[in-house]
Amino acid sequence: MSKLVVLSLGNGDLHNGFPVVVAELWEFGNLRPLMKLTGSLPAAPEISQLYRSWQLLYKALYQRLGWCLRIEIEETGVTNVSEIELRDLCQRLSSHINAWLNSEAFRNIDQQLRKKLDSSEEIRVIIETNDSQLRQLPWHLWNFFEDYSKAEVALSASEYQQPEKVPPEENKAKVRILAILGNSQGIDVELDRTFLEQLSQAEIEFLVEPSPEDLNRQLRKRWDILFFAGHSSSQETGRIQLNQTDSLTLHQLRFALRKAIEQGLRLAIFNSCDGLGLAQQLADLHIPQVIVMREPVPDAIAQQFLRHFLKAFSGGQSLYASVREARERLEGLEHQFPCATWLPVICQNPAEEPTTWQELCSPPQPPNRSILTNRHHLQVVLLASVIVTALVMGVRHLGMLQTWELQAFDHLMQLRPTEKPDSRLLIVTVDEADIQYQNRMRMNMRWSLSDQALAELLKKLESYQPRTIGLDIYRDFPVDPDYTDLATRLKQDNRLFAVCKVSAAEDGAPDGTLPPPEVPEQRLSFSDFVEDEDEIARRQLLHLTPPLASPCAAEYAFSLQIALHYLNTQNIKPDVTSKGDLQIGNVVFKRLKAHSSGYQGIDASGYQILLNYRSLRSPQTIAQQVPLRDILNDRVKPELVESVKNRVVLIGVTAPTTTDYWKTPYSAKALPNQKQIPGVFVQAHMVSHILSAVLDGRILFWWWPTWIEALWVWGWALVGATLSWCIRQPLPLGLAGVTALLTLFGICVGIFTQAGWIPLIPAALALVVTQVVVVLRVRSHS
Repeated sequence: MSKLVVLSLGNGDLHNGFPVVVAELWEFGNLRPLMKLTGSLPAAPEISQLYRSWQLLYKALYQRLGWCLRIEIEETGVTNVSEIELRDLCQRLSSHINAWLNSEAFRNIDQQLRKKLDSSEEIRVIIETNDSQLRQLPWHLWNFFEDYSKAEVALSASEYQQPEKVPPEENKAKVRILAILGNSQGIDVELDRTFLEQLSQAEIEFLVEPSPEDLNRQLRKRWDILFFAGHSSSQETGRIQLNQTDSLTLHQLRFALRKAIEQGLRLAIFNSCDGLGLAQQLADLHIPQVIVMREPVPDAIAQQFLRHFLKAFSGGQSLYASVREARERLEGLEHQFPCATWLPVICQNPAEEPTTWQELCSPPQPPNRSILTNRHHLQVVLLASVIVTALVMGVRHLGMLQTWELQAFDHLMQLRPTEKPDSRLLIVTVDEADIQYQNRMRMNMRWSLSDQALAELLKKLESYQPRTIGLDIYRDFPVDPDYTDLATRLKQDNRLFAVCKVSAAEDGAPDGTLPPPEVPEQRLSFSDFVEDEDEIARRQLLHLTPPLASPCAAEYAFSLQIALHYLNTQNIKPDVTSKGDLQIGNVVFKRLKAHSSGYQGIDASGYQILLNYRSLRSPQTIAQQVPLRDILNDRVKPELVESVKNRVVLIGVTAPTTTDYWKTPYSAKALPNQKQIPGVFVQAHMVSHILSAVLDGRILFWWWPTWIEALWVWGWALVGATLSWCIRQPLPLGLAGVTALLTLFGICVGIFTQAGWIPLIPAALALVVTQVVVVLRVRSHS
């Protein structure tokens, strides 16, 4: 909501002070002011002297440097002027103006206004005065305008009224501009013409060095904006040079100008020098708004101001915001043209609301305008959101968003609360030191775990009384004849499960790996993992149909076999639902399909589920661990020996020299030497995944059907479209968009902590793209 501050300075001048200063604060749409304050301003003759000195130095500097000005400057008599002197004088003038406006008699007005104003809202500040010296002052130097970045100042006469108007014209769809290109001797006004011609929704009539008769005749037509570029001055009264022989005061055009204002002229822009006298003459005719240059203006400054103003104003910004933006853009030229930002100023008739480009180019609406407009708005929002949603979901279905969605999945995994390790598991690790230990003991090494070491390990574990033992080490060779006890144990111990590898030509092992010959088929399982294109294991393969030529014929996963054996001792049996899903106890393990949440077009053969890793500081801390050598040398703590009873014991290699290492969703944030973890730890997560779901009620991953995901994405596309339609200013719209994205992210994080994987990337993409589409649509029709 915009605010208006009117500072009425009443009678007085800089030499005698202003005994009564009245400040009123208005809000758009209110019939009464929000606040009215009174104060005063002391005499400040030094400001008048400083400004006069600044004028002389300013004109002398521009005269010495020979810049093209849209005025003929008379000799000032000032010599040896430098930019340093001018900038020093600028600083002194700024300090005196702020000290004056911070005087005790005025301070209460300043403080009370600041309490009621918000720096995020647009503020118009109108200075009401008839004093010519006050109208010349660079009011934008007041530090109030530094604290309120959306505030801009305007000048007004002390007396004003609404002009008489005829009914507005119907069927009008463009802004009508009368552009006068006057005497251009020594300056270039063609660039002004170019900038005007670039306006897409404007109907422009150019008068190039017209005669007074031509100008008088054209002014009597209907115009929205009057533009002048050329030479002008306000030494005695406002005067413009039409051509090299004719010049006129606006008083000489008063009847034609009054007719133009009566017929709807809303804004006059004099992109020429010394325009305050011109503005005063137009104020006497009660024109709504005038933009002028308060002092002589270099050609380049006039051109750049016009360029930036037209772009902002026709782009939907308010008149005041457009002037401030264009004025501040001139700062980049002040190294070459000192004080460029001091020149542009608005002169406002307070009885009129500032015009907008949309108001100027829109035809009058019928009485039901709001209904039709709202219906049109709704159509645009709905159409844009539906089209973008369809495109996003289509692109997603083709798998083009899968990489981003899986990365987002990993990030969400890393944000979950930390859980405790699974106390039902114990991992016996075979690391590099264990391999060296076996070599030192002269054990016959045919793999990372010798027959002698395995026989001793299983014998030791027998006394610990574990419920299930899983050997996650390939043994594609028979037991040495010297270890008949080991062969017997492998054949007869129903708690012991071993692994082999199914043939899979695409992973570089077309022949697979044979199972241990001594282990019966019912206790054999495959150890194969499913990794995504980025080599991360996010899926858990429970069942597959091996190729006929595969040396490994196991159909069930190692983790599933271990978990089912453990649960069977508690009389918990597996089953298959009517839909073909695996059910263990009361828990149904939802099967991944080719298109499931972020997975799109994947190979979902076999029975795959989404692996819900335990959230730990490191995925390697899934369970308690003990090295092989500690068990063989009886160095295991008694309390650990006692706790092994009825637990699952997994035996696996962790030596870095093996190839059984895998990336997990936690690899991105892991240390460089921990990006991959041994396969036995991944197997432990998979076993824990099943046991925790069945015994502890730990939630399995779930996702929505495609039609619900499409509705979710469409909802966020609607949010983006609505924000773009309701918020037209770039910064507030950007902040609203960021807030919406953060809200979306927060919702997805919250649901993910409950194991729900819902679309984050598609929804964010739909929100942003719809925002952009609607913004482009609004601009194309503004």
